[in-house]
Amino acid sequence: MPAVTKAAHAKGDFFVDYEEKVFEDVKARPGEKALVTFHTVAFEGSIGFVNLLQATRLQRKGYETSVLLYGPGVTLGVQRGFPTLGDEAFPGHQNFNNQITKFMNEGGKVYACRFALQALYGHGEPSLIPGIRPISPLDVLDLKLLHLRDNAVVIDTWTV
Repeated sequence: MPAVTKAAHAKGDFFVDYEEKVFEDVKARPGEKALVTFHTVAFEGSIGFVNLLQATRLQRKGYETSVLLYGPGVTLGVQRGFPTLGDEAFPGHQNFNNQITKFMNEGGKVYACRFALQALYGHGEPSLIPGIRPISPLDVLDLKLLHLRDNAVVIDTWTV
């Protein structure tokens, strides 16, 4: 076996070029909108958190950004904590709540389907993170159609 001649990696080393940006940094034109929809279960994969980060980035780029939580996606919008609400039971336990709150504090709008909230997951509107707007299940499609009509950026994700 050949001898290893390279020094071991050390804390702070880079494995990739973090400085190079290939594409222009797109910013929203006045009045442009974005919608990010979630049909995913909290903590069942990374897509829910990644989409919250994308929604926040869209908001910071100047898009009037909305998030739609429907189906199992409403589980991202419920208050959590253990042993009491707001307590972090393990590192990252409050990631969804913190990111949603940050997004709303920066002007983003979050909507949650009432049908999924109650009928599928047994929560009432008081379970939602303050600031999330509960909507009728009939509003889910209309919210998407309104954004499409406005030529908005729409990011739809589903996980099962």
